[in-house]
Amino acid sequence: MSDVLRDLLRAFRAGEVQEEEVLQKISQQPFEEHLIGRFDHLREARTGIPEAIYSEGKDPAAVAAIFDQYMARGEMLMATRVTSEILDGLGDRLDELIHYEDARIVTTREPDLVEGRSSVLVISAGSSDRKVAEEVAVTSRLLGNPTERLFDVGVAGLNRLVVELGRMKRAGILVVVAGMDGALPSVVGGLASQPVISVPTSVGYGASFGGIAPLLTMLNACSPGTAVMNIDNGFGAAVLATKINQFGRRMVEAQGELDKGESNE
Repeated sequence: MSDVLRDLLRAFRAGEVQEEEVLQKISQQPFEEHLIGRFDHLREARTGIPEAIYSEGKDPAAVAAIFDQYMARGEMLMATRVTSEILDGLGDRLDELIHYEDARIVTTREPDLVEGRSSVLVISAGSSDRKVAEEVAVTSRLLGNPTERLFDVGVAGLNRLVVELGRMKRAGILVVVAGMDGALPSVVGGLASQPVISVPTSVGYGASFGGIAPLLTMLNACSPGTAVMNIDNGFGAAVLATKINQFGRRMVEAQGELDKGESNE
């Protein structure tokens, strides 16, 4: 949506649209109403993160209708936690969409990487955590971050992690996904100087209580300064990583403007 606003302002400066039309679009069109709720088109301009559909439990026909509108406008739209019912509802549209099966994500297109951002390294403990880890990785990439994966390096075999310390050191932001006892983020947090974001998963035997046990482990981590997301919330982890990247880039740009001003004095 930020690109739409920029195009609108460029058209105004070029005299192609009138001031009243610009005011109307900005003031009266921030939301688009659908059967499943209101879409906030100014969310990206306001927060840096575009609107997305959490599709689990939604009406497949309503989700398909939203995709029709975004595809017609050539705009970016992402749906997370897509179910078989949602995929059936999209029908032939899937031929024009991108479906990330493991991540359970469907999107209208894959945007370019944003220049100057640090890389996001998604680390997962075991293969059972893969779907959540893929949700992190795919969402991170769709939000413009250079993203890498380091899977199946849990504490049951720490030798697998030790040999990858070089990759960890080169990354800008670490997202650690783990179920069972949820111990991996503590280990990574004790080794890393980068921001570490932890994601507990609902993987484990009965005493894991559907992810509550790893969640509590991460909240009680002895490695200070690690952020903790909700259970299975890979999307939220990718959004946080993106906001860290966006803030870092703004600080670099602000410093550049400051240095430029000082050199002109």
